[in-house]
Amino acid sequence: MAAKDKFHDAVREGLEKDGWKITHDPLQVKFGRVEMQIDLGAEQLLAATKGSQKIAVEIKSFLGLSFITDFYNALGQFLSYHLALEHQEPDRVLYLAVPEETFDEFFNMDFTQSAIERYDLKIIVYAPIQKEVIKWIK
Repeated sequence: MAAKDKFHDAVREGLEKDGWKITHDPLQVKFGRVEMQIDLGAEQLLAATKGSQKIAVEIKSFLGLSFITDFYNALGQFLSYHLALEHQEPDRVLYLAVPEETFDEFFNMDFTQSAIERYDLKIIVYAPIQKEVIKWIK
């Protein structure tokens, strides 16, 4: 089992505060013989449609020596997980959770914004100390 990200519990608590029910911690996905673990699976009941919305969340702390190196790793994981989810659970939407400070400093740059658009990244911005989801992007 992979180690949990430093801010795993903060994101989990933030999602629960937002009304999400954590259904998997971690969410196991498999594509052929390749097995992966996405940090969280969650579900929220939607009263208007009498259905539910399902998400998967890959949590990243961006505490390494380089934002760009951390981003390369996060993007690679995101794309791999996205591919696997398309086959296993096509109704589940994948999000990349990033700390608010990282989003403000790095994810607002032209390069990162272009990558978000090109690869259709869905982002959850979280406050690790307050254990809150700040915003949802896409």
